[in-house]
Amino acid sequence: MITVHLKPHKEESLLRFHPWVFSGAIRSIALDKDYPYAEPREGEVVQVVDAKGNILGVGHYQIGSIAVRILAFGVNDLPQDFWRERIAAAYEVRNSLGLISANNNSFRLIHGEGDFLPGLIVDIYADTAVIQAHSIGMHYHRQEIAEAIIQVVPQVDKVYYKSDDTLPHKAVIEGARVGYLIGAEKADTEGDFWAKENGLDFRIDWLRGQKTGFFIDQRDNRSLLEHYAKDKEVLNMFCYTGGFSVYALRGGAKLVHSVDVSQKAIDLVRSNVAHNFGENAPHEAFAEEAFEFMANNQNKYDLIILDPPAFAKHRDAVKNALRGYQRLNAKGIQSIRPGGILFTFSCSQAIDKDMFRLAVFSAAAQVGRKVRILHQLHQPADHPINIYHPEGEYLKGLVLQVE
Repeated sequence: MITVHLKPHKEESLLRFHPWVFSGAIRSIALDKDYPYAEPREGEVVQVVDAKGNILGVGHYQIGSIAVRILAFGVNDLPQDFWRERIAAAYEVRNSLGLISANNNSFRLIHGEGDFLPGLIVDIYADTAVIQAHSIGMHYHRQEIAEAIIQVVPQVDKVYYKSDDTLPHKAVIEGARVGYLIGAEKADTEGDFWAKENGLDFRIDWLRGQKTGFFIDQRDNRSLLEHYAKDKEVLNMFCYTGGFSVYALRGGAKLVHSVDVSQKAIDLVRSNVAHNFGENAPHEAFAEEAFEFMANNQNKYDLIILDPPAFAKHRDAVKNALRGYQRLNAKGIQSIRPGGILFTFSCSQAIDKDMFRLAVFSAAAQVGRKVRILHQLHQPADHPINIYHPEGEYLKGLVLQVE
């Protein structure tokens, strides 16, 4: 196996189990004399040693600032049956949390570094697992991962691979980025897939939808919103498939408006609402731009949800993202009725919870209304955070009461 040698004292983060090796920490890369390439191929499994030659672990090599993502510490090769054992451990955690039942068959099985498999996301929807690779190494192991999922998760008999938007675009990648790895012959080619979350049915379009098809990470926060919704007039901005809208309706909302700039998203939310509550539910959906809609519909809502896509996908965008969050939350605080409840979120990994809270504070001060924090929200337990990898804490939210 190819060996990556670190500079002196650059092993300290790995000794604390942080799973990334940055390119600046590498002193040299030792290739076998018969190795046919000038450097490790992207996605290859390499071993990492400190400046004295002590084994630190093995991981996927990748070109870029994060040069190695560690898969196993303190060994010089991946253990036999590595994928099945890691996936089985993750499944047992979800099972022990009570997430897997007839009432709930959608959950995240693998959450990257949080499940000690950096670069890998796996979501389960009823009898289908949807894999996303965020590293070339995980892309090359996709079939082994799919087979391990089938062995471990009893309800799954199909595995779909969807990594067209998540793999590095500059990398030379062998093999398809999209398609069924297992069970293609059993799949519905029209994309009419349904899964259950807390007793509600949702249409999941992993063929054409965003991410893996549904935002499972808001499950607990949707449940909280349900308890605030009774007799409220609700606005769900950036609604996507309408998760918050459906929960608000079950909670007894008087009226729900769902808004998204995507017509495909609007079609999905209408389908989800009709499936759960019939065609006469007190719900309307609008394919409109967020700021324009709120500008034309001020002081009409008792409960507003602001759950936008990530404003900052890397640290260079943080400054502009914070301005965006301030502007959006100012509009939300300005638009809500006195005594109203605002659920506001950021899923930007580069924005930490203190930065987001400061942006919301600035928005409230700008508008000049009294605001109190009722809840501080985060990602659910099937999106665990590796304590040695705080970068994995990406979802943050606040529930505000606005006077």
